[in-house]
Amino acid sequence: MSNTLIVDRIEAGFAVCEVEGGTFTHIALSELPRGVREGDCLRPNGDDYIIDIEETARRRAALKAMFDKLKKPR
Repeated sequence: MSNTLIVDRIEAGFAVCEVEGGTFTHIALSELPRGVREGDCLRPNGDDYIIDIEETARRRAALKAMFDKLKKPR
């Protein structure tokens, strides 16, 4: 998953993205694909970014499984 950025939140015209290693960077929404949203995984593609649909889906499924496990009564 190297070079993957994860959109943590969107605020004031910027996407605050987590970079591998736990640091954060701000990227102007105008530089990102239309429709980008929190939780999306982004990959650099030359001077642009693309949404990594497969990685985003994998991460969302893993998070859903974790939350579902937490919600089960013991």
